[in-house]
Amino acid sequence: MPYLCHWQIEHSWPLSDGENLLVRTLRRIQVLVSRFWVMSVLGMAAVAPAYAAYVAPPTVLPARTSWIGNTFGFGDGVWTQINITAIAVAPDGRVFTNAPWDESGAEVSIYKNGKVLGTADGTHGWGHYGGNAIALNQRYVFVAVAVGNERGVLSRPGIWPPKGKQWFGVSRREIGDIKRAATFQANPAADKADEQARLAAAFLMVNEAPEEKRGAPKTEFRQDVGGLAATDSLLYVANTSANRIEVYDAESMQQRSNWSAPQPGRLALAKDGTLWALVNTQGAKARLAHYTPAGAPIDDAPALAAGTDAVDLTIDGQGRLLVADNGPRQQVLIFTREGGANTYRETSALGERGGIFSGVPGRPGPQRFNGLTGVGTDAGGNIYVSTNGIGVRQGSTGAGLGATLESYATDGKQLWQVQGLLFVDGAWMDPARPNSVYTGNKRFELDLSKPVGQEWKYAGFLSGRFKYPEDPSFSVDDWPGQPIARRLNGHTFLYLVDMYSDHLKIYRFDAKRDGELAIPSGYFAGRERAAVNIPNRPAGGDWIWHDDNGNGRFEANEFEVNSGLLPNPGGWGWWVDTKGDIWHTSDTRGINRFRYGGVDKVGNPLYAYDNAQNYPMPAPFNVVKRAVYEAETDTMYLTGYTADEPFDRGYWKEVGRRLVRYDHWSGTPRERYSIALPWDTKSKPLVTTIGLTVEGKYLFTVEPYGMVHVYEKDTAREVGVIKPGPEVGRASGWVDVPNGISASRQADGEYLIFVEEDARGKVMMYRWRP
Repeated sequence: MPYLCHWQIEHSWPLSDGENLLVRTLRRIQVLVSRFWVMSVLGMAAVAPAYAAYVAPPTVLPARTSWIGNTFGFGDGVWTQINITAIAVAPDGRVFTNAPWDESGAEVSIYKNGKVLGTADGTHGWGHYGGNAIALNQRYVFVAVAVGNERGVLSRPGIWPPKGKQWFGVSRREIGDIKRAATFQANPAADKADEQARLAAAFLMVNEAPEEKRGAPKTEFRQDVGGLAATDSLLYVANTSANRIEVYDAESMQQRSNWSAPQPGRLALAKDGTLWALVNTQGAKARLAHYTPAGAPIDDAPALAAGTDAVDLTIDGQGRLLVADNGPRQQVLIFTREGGANTYRETSALGERGGIFSGVPGRPGPQRFNGLTGVGTDAGGNIYVSTNGIGVRQGSTGAGLGATLESYATDGKQLWQVQGLLFVDGAWMDPARPNSVYTGNKRFELDLSKPVGQEWKYAGFLSGRFKYPEDPSFSVDDWPGQPIARRLNGHTFLYLVDMYSDHLKIYRFDAKRDGELAIPSGYFAGRERAAVNIPNRPAGGDWIWHDDNGNGRFEANEFEVNSGLLPNPGGWGWWVDTKGDIWHTSDTRGINRFRYGGVDKVGNPLYAYDNAQNYPMPAPFNVVKRAVYEAETDTMYLTGYTADEPFDRGYWKEVGRRLVRYDHWSGTPRERYSIALPWDTKSKPLVTTIGLTVEGKYLFTVEPYGMVHVYEKDTAREVGVIKPGPEVGRASGWVDVPNGISASRQADGEYLIFVEEDARGKVMMYRWRP
């Protein structure tokens, strides 16, 4: 399937590495760690207090709920979707969108004047997905979709494809109510009250293809519909993989004709009935083609300049041809027919040349486009542009770089914009600038005097795909993840943990040369499977990359392979302390500490295997999942499982069932307290703990559905809980990044608590004053 269903994937990855590795690891620990340290931890464990099993706290703390990263917070039930890959614009300015995936089912949505008018439903779950094309006529909305069978679970004939197959085609909806399937065929399994049958009766299958195997490399050359265009009587379909354009009756949905076209993509109809198309859309750069209504080529399509990456096109009311260029220009190119001549010439463009990467690279603003995916116009000549940070056919990466939909008047003035900027993305306060917040690939600025949901401003996009094309953000299918920002030796570094803790990415900044962009600086590989797309990588998954020459590329001589000095934890717990040391936990092989070695000549933080050590797993744990270390006080907070609170393989991303604080960690560790964490896997919603952080006087933990627990860190007394308020519909999506929580104590004593929130394109921001 095109995007991951987090619950399904999370409960299916293998967990163990083999007994032989465990034996070797234990032997290495004996060499690296002193016997005295081990005996100190084990000997002191018996005198520490142990708290009773978890009891739900009665106190709900009076925290103010807000958010960052989405125009809408779901307080009124709406949000901006996390990805937009296609748009169609009605004459009255309604914009209909499509994308393969939105976490809460808004793949197909409607916007107007900066407001959300509704969503289509039936494009998410139960084997349904969105797609990369959409078209309108006066009665219908035609939506490119995919239909699967949830790996054989859905098996009704005619409703879902047979096991091992998936369908790609077009869903037809009523334009006045896009939730209503506009049926055009009888279905042998149909029941008028059965919504799945109604969807099937309104679905035109264009291609049947083998189901993508789990774990197989993602391919962009799928058999989906690459483009759509419609009149009141005809529907044009770009069957990309079949190299043809197909024409259907818009009412009966029976095919009338087709003609050959090389890898056709987006389509646009002119007033004279001719059809414009992008062709050669797979692999090679697309070019423009123009056809008569019968499919005969018209030799007037303008050539596109070198470097153009055409991803969409439309014809405006003046007959001008508009082309969305996702190449380095990042503009909408406007072509005008020259008088009576049978030629088109580029006469103007919408957008600052270079888009978000021009001027101060990474700084967003009007006409500073970033990853164009769609262009359209209304009857008044207003232009609409969609972006997602990377482009149309980029696998699941497009769901993590931020969707925008913008409207511009004929004079180029921005009329409105909506943003859905975050997905599987946490937040961390910038240690160098007050009121500045980093997420995995963006920076926001806060003005806490403003109303709820308006405190944030999008200030920086961090991923420079043209200057730093080997940035792992584009090559590793992991979504942004949980950031940790640290200020070390006068430099700010961003450390980024992916949603499966497979690796740790390190970025540096150079504002004078790179503006807001984050420069790839270092990379810790934790598991081989996540690093297969890294250029020049060593064999296996236990190595460190260091950008020695400062060009942000993975050169063959820049890798250090673990030669046995440390066990490879391959575990879930990454942490970077305020002194720059990196901590990495293992389920059973202890905790690795990579000591910060200063900054090299190009500004990278230095880490090496010979400047690291391993700490064995202390009592009472038999599995350790997280390690949060406070360097100022030499205090360690460990979480995991014990013999009496065993590890449950079904909940492998959680922090564990017990938290223990150890004082004097680097000398003679002493267990200060031990507390049972929230854990009830049979409750609805699920009650476990997915993340923790420490700030000021408090320890904060978060459950998968977003409820935050606040403890006094010195005493372990639970102060209370923070729940999502009415500002966000009293709802939070799944926290899907290990340690998807951070906190920052402000100068006035208020705490800002950020929690990753998968469901609706944002990060929660709780404001709590003790």
